[in-house]
This record gives sequence, C-alpha cells and structure tokens, in this order.
Amino acid sequence: MRAVPVASERADGDAGRPAATPLSSLFPGGRIRPGTAVSAGGDMPLLLALAAEASAGSAGWAAVGLPQLGALAAADAGLDLGAGMWVDEPGPHWPQVLATVVEAVPVVMVGALGPVPDRIGRRLSALLRRSGSILLAANAWAGAELRLAVTTATWEGVGSGYGLLRGRRARVISNGRGAAAEPRQADLWLPGPNGAAEPFEAPAGPGQQAEAVAALTVAERRAALRVVG
Repeated sequence: MRAVPVASERADGDAGRPAATPLSSLFPGGRIRPGTAVSAGGDMPLLLALAAEASAGSAGWAAVGLPQLGALAAADAGLDLGAGMWVDEPGPHWPQVLATVVEAVPVVMVGALGPVPDRIGRRLSALLRRSGSILLAANAWAGAELRLAVTTATWEGVGSGYGLLRGRRARVISNGRGAAAEPRQADLWLPGPNGAAEPFEAPAGPGQQAEAVAALTVAERRAALRVVG
C-alpha cells in the first residue's frame, strides 16, 4: 500500500458535521477526532466497527499485532481489504514499527503488544497529533482519549438447537477525557446480519447514563483478565 501524508489527507475531512452512523452517538461531535487514540475494551467486533467508521473515505488502514484478525470479518465489518496493511508480528521493536505505521496510515488498529512505557506513549501521542492518524487499541491503552466497552451482548437467531445466527445485540458505553468525560451509551447490532454494525432500538431505562462509567470499568477489568501469558 502506498504511504501518503496523513495530515494533508485529513485536512479536507474536518469541515462540517459528519453524518450520523451507528456509532456516532458514542463520540463527542459525532465522530472519532483525528490525532487521538481510542480503546475498544477487548471486543473485536467493536474494534472492527470503529476501524470501518474511522477509515471511511480515508487513504487506508493498518492492523499491527493482530494475527487473529480475519480478512472475511474485516470485509464484512466494512473495511476495504485493498486499502489494508497487516503487520501480524511486529517483534520486540514494535514501538518503532507502530510509530512508522502511525506516520503513514490514517487509521491503525493495534493489539496487545506489551507494556507501553510512558516515554513511548508520549512519543506515540505526539505522532498522532502531528499526523492526524487515529489509533484504535484492541485492549486498554494508557493514552486513549476515549474508552469504549461492550457491557452486555447476546447472540440472536438460534432457537432450541437449530437456526442461524442473526447477529449480536450489544450495549456499548464510552467515556474519556475532556469533551468525552460525560458517559454515553448505544444499543447496537454488533455485528448485524450483514456483518457490519447497525443501530438497535431499545427502550432506555432511568439512570443508565449514570451507571456507564462504573460499567465501563468492570468491562475493562474483564477484558484484562482474558489475557493469558
């Protein structure tokens, strides 16, 4: 894939308010802000949905340290496989590899590569701000401006031992720093019948927004417990 100057590629995309998408209610301003990092709380369908939304209309995307990411799932989620770059095993020098990719590619998904020292985290944050790229972390990321997590999920479509899966109903919550400090939530098909995220209308109960921050913390702890050495 040809590398392009990310900052210039992003420049024209900042004008006007973006159209509503299934995930837009989770973001301040209705979109992921260029030059920032977002964590997906250990949920692969959510990570793919974020990448598909962030990369729409961009020059390309990359996946670093995600050997489990399947091409079919990525395509079903809405990612253009022809614009993708895979770096399954970045090796012990992954900070340098990730920094190089961030400077060249507008949307970068990253898996669990190991502890991120403060110095490396600050450097990557500076690179994101300079390039305008978006970093989407599969798991917790110390420098994430926005943290998302799936708090409840139910697959539908299978009856008493028969039938086909229709999709997964999921409740996604988000909060973070600055404009993202106020918790938000959305009920989605994640994925929907066609493999992409779709809105799901569900009645809202009282006090749900106030519970979002606590639920997000629990979801992140569960995601961390899934990591086995």
